[in-house]
Amino acid sequence: MAVALTSFGGRDQLLLARMAQRRGQAGALLAVGWFSAIATALFMAWAGQFIGGLMPQAAQVMLVALALLFAAVELAWQGRKVDAAPQEPTHSLGALFIVMLARQLGDSPRFIVFALAIWSSNGWLAAIGGALAGGAGLTLGWLLGEELENTVPLRKVRLILAFVIGVAAIVIGLSARSMAA
Repeated sequence: MAVALTSFGGRDQLLLARMAQRRGQAGALLAVGWFSAIATALFMAWAGQFIGGLMPQAAQVMLVALALLFAAVELAWQGRKVDAAPQEPTHSLGALFIVMLARQLGDSPRFIVFALAIWSSNGWLAAIGGALAGGAGLTLGWLLGEELENTVPLRKVRLILAFVIGVAAIVIGLSARSMAA
């Protein structure tokens, strides 16, 4: 659920929504979105499992807190240039896939997948949940197109989510400090 909620209004979702609006709701756009969501969820879950396995428990908990803090910052971040409408003259699905991968690797849903892989010690469940939730968020953007931006106050939703995840990061970070003491 955390990955699905933080996907809402994300740069990857908005990109797919704008591309679907411009090009029509081609199924190939959605397939590219799903492939990128699966690839990035698998990578971040693997990274969380690998890095978390190298650390003692207190350090793992602190890393979870840091990942959640990065997720909160990314949710609150408002980049004007990044959020501009895409200028894609070639309509290349390969180029879209690369852009989607780049946007997703540093976004809040993937930081949450990373944190969940460490926290649960089960990277496969984190990867599957992250891929399904990320793909579902992209599907919503694909279906709604420009209506996504016109009907929902995305900025307010993302700021509220950033606050909630930021508080969770602080609480988890403080619990890691008490574990180390």
